[in-house]
Amino acid sequence: MQELEERILTEGVIRPGNVLKVDGFINHQCDVDLFDRMGAEWARLFAGRPVDKILTIEASGIALASIAALHFGRVPVVFARKSVGKNLDGDLYHAVVHSYTHGVDNNVIVERRLLNPGENVILIDDFLANGAAIRGLLEICDQAKVNVQGIGIAVEKGFQTGGHDLRAMGYDVQSLAIVQEMDADTGTIRFA
Repeated sequence: MQELEERILTEGVIRPGNVLKVDGFINHQCDVDLFDRMGAEWARLFAGRPVDKILTIEASGIALASIAALHFGRVPVVFARKSVGKNLDGDLYHAVVHSYTHGVDNNVIVERRLLNPGENVILIDDFLANGAAIRGLLEICDQAKVNVQGIGIAVEKGFQTGGHDLRAMGYDVQSLAIVQEMDADTGTIRFA
């Protein structure tokens, strides 16, 4: 998606450790007009597939998934939580997800009543690097016996293994921007 690539080029900041900071429009401050166009693009890319729900992970994926859901017929959005609160009933799907950005493991959970066997889901997330978050969501999908119709990613780091691995597993991964190379020293970014 050219608009997203242009925003990354003009506003993205490369941090040490191959971290791409896009917090001015994706994951700290949300450009909802951009999100709306991204949701429309995912709906176009996954057109014709049944979608009962969108599944994402806390926290940055929630806004993207919610706006995208409008373009999939206003389906519900379910998000995997990174902590168990007092308001959860204990009947949970869970997976352990390593956060590349934060360098910690999170035990992510979804209440069983929110994902039902046979439902069709699209996974949406802001970033795909090594694929840990998406693999965690896929583990939850497997536990819930739901059908994954596709995976929508805002920004994929094509130089890391996540996208390649998921596609090799047979998943339809549609990334709106694939960063093929980035250099913190020069501040340059090259897209696939």
